[in-house]
Amino acid sequence: MSDISQSAIPAQARRVLVLQGGGALGAYQAGAYQALCRHEFEPQWVAGISIGAINAAIIAGNPREKRVERLEEFWHLVSAPVPWEVEPPGDYARSLFNEGSAAMIAAFGVPGFFMPRIPPTQFWPTSNPEGLSFYDTSPLRATLERLVDFDRINSGATRLSVGAVNVATGNFVYFDNEFQTIVPEHIMASGALPPGFPAVEIDGDHYWDGGVASNTPLDYVLDQENKADLLIFQADLFSARGPLPTTMQEAAEREKDIRYSSRTRLNTDQNKKIHNARKAVRDLISKLPDSLKDDPSVKYLKEAAKENTVTVVHLIYRQKNYHGASKDYDFSRLNMLEHWSSGEQDVDKSMQHKDWLEQPQHGQTMVTYDLTAEEDRVAAQCPPSMKDSKRST
Repeated sequence: MSDISQSAIPAQARRVLVLQGGGALGAYQAGAYQALCRHEFEPQWVAGISIGAINAAIIAGNPREKRVERLEEFWHLVSAPVPWEVEPPGDYARSLFNEGSAAMIAAFGVPGFFMPRIPPTQFWPTSNPEGLSFYDTSPLRATLERLVDFDRINSGATRLSVGAVNVATGNFVYFDNEFQTIVPEHIMASGALPPGFPAVEIDGDHYWDGGVASNTPLDYVLDQENKADLLIFQADLFSARGPLPTTMQEAAEREKDIRYSSRTRLNTDQNKKIHNARKAVRDLISKLPDSLKDDPSVKYLKEAAKENTVTVVHLIYRQKNYHGASKDYDFSRLNMLEHWSSGEQDVDKSMQHKDWLEQPQHGQTMVTYDLTAEEDRVAAQCPPSMKDSKRST
């Protein structure tokens, strides 16, 4: 644990925690939040999708002193079906254990989260969008009501934003306590990934998991706030980069990583283009004669060209050799504890670099940091014979 102090974090920057979707891998985010608390990073805004929305609701829906306790309660509850460890140790044995525990979860569900529909939907004579799924998520509603204080969320003490997709229109929407009253259904809608989970009805419309359209809320945060400076910790559960697959199982895992990895690079590139355009407008205005500077159009452009600064500290869960395509629904206790620990370790590493927490310099308005980017790049370029040793670092 580093000795970074609270004063190293810019006090004037608005602190945001962005949480990607990823099912069972979400324990990584809980561990990251616990470490952020140790380093005095208190988010003023939490945005999440899917499992990230559940973690975000638990954080925003509890006072600071109870948040980690509530996260632990949730993750111990959902990892209860497979509490034992694997023997003997080793990647091959662990891979078999993971596949077995994932199969058990698929067959029997997860306590306090979801359970199989009995009888299955296809055996009912008629159905509706809320019933078209392999699992029933009504246990999640009871869990949210027990672990989350929705009155606290709706008090606005911490801003909460969760993303979902309208099933009928295909439009991406955000439920945000700054604009509406948040209830358990909003959180459930953000995590309603088909065909496993059913659509959730809210005010006559039906919603699916936000990850169907975009698995990260970063773009929403950047669109919503363009005045205050932002310091964002983004916890992603799938890595965009990785080694070339050598087996069918690795191919299935790699496809899922690519499909659900965040669009951080795209958002960063787009914001750099906007920055360059605004900078050009400011430079042009500075060259105008005084007689034109009071022109209404110039005043409008001058206001539009103002910018805030954005620092994104990127935390990415890096898969292990023994993970497979089922890693996002393997809720075993062993994997949960490992994911949690990885989140803590990545935050502690990030916090060793105080310069990362300074505001952008040299005219930049958005910078993104990723401590393990170099390790990830090396792993992606390794030939198959070297892959195992590199991926375990």
